[in-house]
Amino acid sequence: MSTTNEKHTENVLTLPNLSTDGNDLASSSSTSPPNSVHSVDIEKNLAREDHVELEQVLNRVSLPAKLGHSSFTRWLSHIAFSYYRKTFTVIFVANLIAFIAFVAQNQGTSTPSAENVGSAASANLMVTLLFRQENFVNLLYELATDIIPLSAPLWIRRRLAKVFHYGGAHSGAGVAAVVWYIMYTALTTKDHIAHPTKWSLANVVTSYILVLMFCFIIGGAHPRFRRRFHDYFEAIHRYSGWVAVCTFWMHQCFAGNQYRLLQQPNPPSLARYLISTSGFWTFIISSCCTALSWGRLRKVDVFPEPLSSHVIRFHFKYQNIKPFYGLKVSTKPLLEWHAFATVPDDEDPSAAIEGKPNGFSIVVSNAGDWTNSIIQNPPKKLWIRGYPLHGLLYTSKLFQKIVIVATGSGIGPPLSLFHADFTPRRIFWSTPSPETTYGSKIIDIVKKADPEAWIWDTRKQGRPDMVAVTYKLVVESGAEAVFIISNPKLTRKVVYGMESRGIPAYGAIFDS
Repeated sequence: MSTTNEKHTENVLTLPNLSTDGNDLASSSSTSPPNSVHSVDIEKNLAREDHVELEQVLNRVSLPAKLGHSSFTRWLSHIAFSYYRKTFTVIFVANLIAFIAFVAQNQGTSTPSAENVGSAASANLMVTLLFRQENFVNLLYELATDIIPLSAPLWIRRRLAKVFHYGGAHSGAGVAAVVWYIMYTALTTKDHIAHPTKWSLANVVTSYILVLMFCFIIGGAHPRFRRRFHDYFEAIHRYSGWVAVCTFWMHQCFAGNQYRLLQQPNPPSLARYLISTSGFWTFIISSCCTALSWGRLRKVDVFPEPLSSHVIRFHFKYQNIKPFYGLKVSTKPLLEWHAFATVPDDEDPSAAIEGKPNGFSIVVSNAGDWTNSIIQNPPKKLWIRGYPLHGLLYTSKLFQKIVIVATGSGIGPPLSLFHADFTPRRIFWSTPSPETTYGSKIIDIVKKADPEAWIWDTRKQGRPDMVAVTYKLVVESGAEAVFIISNPKLTRKVVYGMESRGIPAYGAIFDS
């Protein structure tokens, strides 16, 4: 695999090396910013009295103007019409077409039948849960990433890398399911008034319970509520979902009895009626998605390795996990779950337990009450749930060379990518006191992944211009794409800063 894309060759800038006196910028190779960790003689660089700032070293490359006719058109292209929102819109248009088809089926003389509307609601619910089921999501990533060769045009690969916007399908189908189900509840209420039976009454009651649960789920998932009250969001989402699943099974039986009896003069049995409806089978798949994830719930031993008062690394020995996977862990499985990228532990064979797998680890930094509690009082066991899940960085395999940008604990997820050593990369990591906070092992992993990595100490250096530095590293290395792991605000800033200048850039989607 080529380490440099040919079309970038003319734009490659080799960073000059600093001589001992700090004044000679004509030497070959590359250098590091002052007080940063770098592969080129760290101790000597730190000992220099005359430091050269990162901006001075890279001042031969200026940040170009943004593309597009105006800031409004750029906003439309890169923010308003994001792939997440496009996916959401496609789902809604597909549902609108289905609604028109149902109306046309009745020749426009009446509303769609409750059975058809119920089937549409169940189908959307199935799609909603499939796009949260680990094996299905992994399949999506692998279809988008592993089939296309690196020789394919960049415009194709950069679009396939947007597969991590699959959350748009989850939320789009979820909202559509609620709309369909509100419509179904209105229709089945109308049918009950026209033909009242004990089954129709039970169907109406369970329908209203389901609508209430769905409204709780959608209301709790609103981005503002989710950001401010994340623990409450999780509880609402989980418990409302469980109530909905249990109620839905009763509702299937009540609705089946209500509508099969209307098929006179020879109504089918309940079992025959149910298996003849698409809504029954789509709900079977939906139930399996939930059962498969929670059926993998287990409590496992962990081996904590404190790195500092701010960061801890947990080692798991119950199995090996390949690079590019994440895992959900918890100390209270019914209350909250936290996802972390996993890193294979075979970089230190001596740490393996005899007769057991080398295992994997996760890096946890202090980002809230839960993370702080397990750093201060490391547990010996943790709960895990579901199957290991591919994440954003899996799509880095679509590019010939990339730039990895991370701030603070954002270095955790790329550690798995570094271990895989699949795609050539340049690294820029901005964090306070990197070696004191994360320890020499993490620093060594970063330097091994990129001997010319820039590890910027914000405690001594201040905050760099992340957009300018990222662009300059892209030009210097000839990279095809940028991946950033940071907080929401900085992620959006860097992704927009790159995309608006024609450079593919990818960052996590928050509140998806």
